[in-house]
Amino acid sequence: MSFIQTILKEVETVISQVEEGQLETLASELHHAKRIFIIGEGRSGLMAKSFAMRLMHLGATVYVVGETITPSIEQGDLLVAVSGSGTTKSVVWTSEKTKSIGCSVMAVTTNPESPLAAASTHILHVPAATKYRRENELQTIQPLGSLFDQSVLILFDTICLLFGKLNEVDHSQAFGRHSNLE
Repeated sequence: MSFIQTILKEVETVISQVEEGQLETLASELHHAKRIFIIGEGRSGLMAKSFAMRLMHLGATVYVVGETITPSIEQGDLLVAVSGSGTTKSVVWTSEKTKSIGCSVMAVTTNPESPLAAASTHILHVPAATKYRRENELQTIQPLGSLFDQSVLILFDTICLLFGKLNEVDHSQAFGRHSNLE
């Protein structure tokens, strides 16, 4: 089997373990949020930023935590916190702070027993390998958290499809919000 086929099989194994009904619930939570805030570090942060961009294309009011134009979070807002291990300190701290304000927190992690999961109101459990290679994790040929990142990107795009349907946003409307400064 080629590397590409192996990687695709690994991603399929992870994705097949996530219930689509859970993704529908998360899309609904995003749909009902006043504003959406996104946080993640490293490559998980890049997946989170791509999710924020696509949500913006679909009409959401969305911010990336740490950017200079990000306002303060308030009740009625929702934080999406991405950390494969669920232990990334800045992501966990931001989630704890967000929850203390009375906002919903959606954790995206491999570890439903992690500090991030404990600080969250919703958990998207992505059963992929992380850079720590814990005993109970799916085995992968890929380095570090690549399998988690790839799986998260596909799951986020699925949530965006569901979110777009809830908001009745089609391709032409999303394209109208796409950057025209390129």
